[in-house]
Amino acid sequence: MQATEPRDPAEPDALSAPGPEAVRRARLAVLACFLIQGASFAVLVTRVPAIQDRYHLGDGALTIVLSLVPIVAGVGSLLAEKLAARYGSHHVLRTAQPVVCASVLGVGAGDAVWQLASVLVVFALALGAVDATMNMQAIGIQARQGRSVMNGFHAAWSLGGIAGAGLATFADHKDVALVVMYALSAAITAPAALLIGRHYLPTATTTETATATQPETAAATAPKTAAATANESGSAAKTTPTLPWRTIFPLCAVMAFVYIGDSAVSSWGAVYAEKAQDMDDNTALPYLVYMVTALLGRGLGDLGVRRWGALPVVRAGALTAAAGFAAVVAAPNPAVALAGFTVLGLGISVLVPQTFAAGAETSPDDRDTAIARLNLFNYAGFLIGTPLVGVVGDLAGFRAAMAVPLVLVLAILPLARAFAPQGEAGHGIGRRTGSGR
Repeated sequence: MQATEPRDPAEPDALSAPGPEAVRRARLAVLACFLIQGASFAVLVTRVPAIQDRYHLGDGALTIVLSLVPIVAGVGSLLAEKLAARYGSHHVLRTAQPVVCASVLGVGAGDAVWQLASVLVVFALALGAVDATMNMQAIGIQARQGRSVMNGFHAAWSLGGIAGAGLATFADHKDVALVVMYALSAAITAPAALLIGRHYLPTATTTETATATQPETAAATAPKTAAATANESGSAAKTTPTLPWRTIFPLCAVMAFVYIGDSAVSSWGAVYAEKAQDMDDNTALPYLVYMVTALLGRGLGDLGVRRWGALPVVRAGALTAAAGFAAVVAAPNPAVALAGFTVLGLGISVLVPQTFAAGAETSPDDRDTAIARLNLFNYAGFLIGTPLVGVVGDLAGFRAAMAVPLVLVLAILPLARAFAPQGEAGHGIGRRTGSGR
């Protein structure tokens, strides 16, 4: 694909502002994209025990193989940053998401570890690209609508995750073969991803931006000296902004802390339920109530940002999540523990969407780069959190292990000023992004 290829006549010019109807269609398409991504990820991770049995993997080998996913997804996110700058996030997203949907079929079809590893590399590269570019699209839509909508997109991801986990659980209980379940998932999600891709929000590439800003006067076409030509070439080479890491470092830390907390629940919630609360027959309940209240929190989160602003919502979310972890740590019985996971999901739900929104607000001229880099710390948090909580759990028990994310969630509070980079906490990120490009 070349950046200068003729544009589809049916596709709006990326450099012209799309009309309200185009933005509305794009919002619905990106909501569906988040839903599909959540479902595709959930159908994979909720069948890990069956995958382990199919490929005859020990616990150590399984850990190594599964670690490929966040590591390679980080590479995919970095590639998405470069590809989106050259081709536009809409083209990268509409290409990568069908790959995510279809590649899960290979997990169920193989029978050798090298085949599983190969499929997971493809899955993870596409996963990282989709995670980055779907958030680029969501931020672009929020900027054009001039109000907070990021939480709603992530609510769609949570809903898709619940639906995918439900399908996987049903297939497990009915002893449906992995390849059949993944074929059914791919048959639903891959065509849907292809269908919605044509409605994504067109975004300007660096080449298009440079072309649009070239002088159109007669003087621009006049003969130039060698020095003038060199200067102009140097200017064109700088059309891609460079974002210093220090600009978004506090937000990167927040993203990592949140995903350490999330991985504590998703990876170890069932173990905590069994070993700390003797919930042998209900070990899935902690993650279930966590997911349901995360969906609820994200569904209501945009209303809170519009009413009070991003900074108060983030602080309230961090404090609520900390209260939930504290209840889990101190719970004298399963009922209190489940109440803790319920509160935790409600509080932690708003932190990731608002971190992406704050990254775009902090770096309005480099927002796609900021999104791709923040997305890396999604995977870093998971890679750190899962083994960290597991080691503490082995040494001191899983009740004490849940204190690790409790401390890290509280550490978000002194970093919260990064969510109001212009000192306008009362108005919230969603309203200020109305002036975004």
